Amino acid sequence: MSHRREFFTKLMSAAASTAILPTGFGVFSAWSKSLHAAAESSTTPKRFIFLHKGNGLFPSSLVPPTFNEEQQNAEKQKEAFDVDLEGHELPEWMSPISGHLKQTTILQGLSGKMCTTGHHTWCSSLGVYKANERLSSIKWATVDFELAKMFPSPFEHIELACFPTGGGNSRGNINGIEKGFSARGAQQPNYAFGSPRIALKELYKSVSQEVAAQTQYQLDQSLLNFVAANETGHSAGLRGQEYAKVANYAEALNSIRQRNGRVEEMSERILANLPKLDEKYLSDNLTTVDRQEGLAEILLSTLNSGMTNVVAFTLDELGTPYTGLPEIEGENVNQHDVGHGKAVGRFEATDVRKKIRYQHMSLIDKIVSRLKSTPEGNGSMFDHTMLLYFPDNGETHHSQGTEWPFVVISGDKTPLDISGRYIRLPRYGQAGHQTLGNWYTTLLNAYGNPIDHFGSLDVGLSFDQSGPIDKFIS
Repeated sequence: MSHRREFFTKLMSAAASTAILPTGFGVFSAWSKSLHAAAESSTTPKRFIFLHKGNGLFPSSLVPPTFNEEQQNAEKQKEAFDVDLEGHELPEWMSPISGHLKQTTILQGLSGKMCTTGHHTWCSSLGVYKANERLSSIKWATVDFELAKMFPSPFEHIELACFPTGGGNSRGNINGIEKGFSARGAQQPNYAFGSPRIALKELYKSVSQEVAAQTQYQLDQSLLNFVAANETGHSAGLRGQEYAKVANYAEALNSIRQRNGRVEEMSERILANLPKLDEKYLSDNLTTVDRQEGLAEILLSTLNSGMTNVVAFTLDELGTPYTGLPEIEGENVNQHDVGHGKAVGRFEATDVRKKIRYQHMSLIDKIVSRLKSTPEGNGSMFDHTMLLYFPDNGETHHSQGTEWPFVVISGDKTPLDISGRYIRLPRYGQAGHQTLGNWYTTLLNAYGNPIDHFGSLDVGLSFDQSGPIDKFIS
């Protein structure tokens, strides 16, 4: 039996590219039912884009400079208030998204002390529990996967990442497929594509025009068919735990076959939305900025084609060396040094942080603008899309988790009533304070999952932490 498991593991890695395995073996059946239901009711897919960054996000950096004295004082005291963004200027680094002001929310005051904080959080910021690099620390699926289950698609969930070069999840393999920062379930890390080239190769091989790629794809399919049938036959004489193991192997293989079949059925739509990547994006030796730009094209293509409804994109991690930033293109920016206040060239650390954040906002503007310009139903693809930008580890370089700022850009038909506002929630420990768990509970409730609470509770808070943030749900 151990030989079969070893063979199965290698096969799954080769044929399914690991990164795009389904969360549950029944997902494709669910997707098929969802597809028919959607066709009957003309339901538009709900889409989610999770963009997270390393090295913290100072809450003070998100405050509009046009706030009056009363608002500035309330912000400094971390007192709750709610302001319409219309008529206000965004901070300079956020200027690329100023054209989306009516759909933008600056959300301040959430805490995440139940997460791993400090330099890294791994799955914490999306799972709301303490996590590290050990698989045993992954307690349940992260919120992006929970949403992906609610709105199934052929690939269910796609993750992209600008991996760190030293330490962290990639172990230096920044161009490959490595453990990402989301989780499919307990002790089940997701896998992320680290470069535009590898993402293009693996995600689009079923529609590749290259003979070698098509030949390999057909061989993989034939192998899947053979092994799935073989495993099903082996299960006939087994009982108990061994039967369950082999049956699960066979079902997993069948799920991959069904996924590939769904993708083949979508081949015309996929071909119409193939990412158009310049040659520089297909190199393994590309700047961080170019890597981000290329992966953003992959993100847009997978959403436009319907391959997935949920994408998680790690824009950078603490160990991601930044190259290609405007005015310091020749520098290899060490974010850890920047986190400790070290200047880069003629720019102070705070200015380098602004450059990095400005680059992030430029990517967000590109993504949102493209989705807004893509027709869907009586509107655009962005109408039912929500994009969330947030720090991987909370409020600063050595975070404590007392604040976890978010920038949210929501389509006009999303079910949260928060757009066009600056919202500061009650500070940590104060009555009415809300946590990351409350925020994700709100998302899940608003989209149809009436969960009482997502994630771990903060044992340092004495009041009831269950339930969504009701005032956010329209």
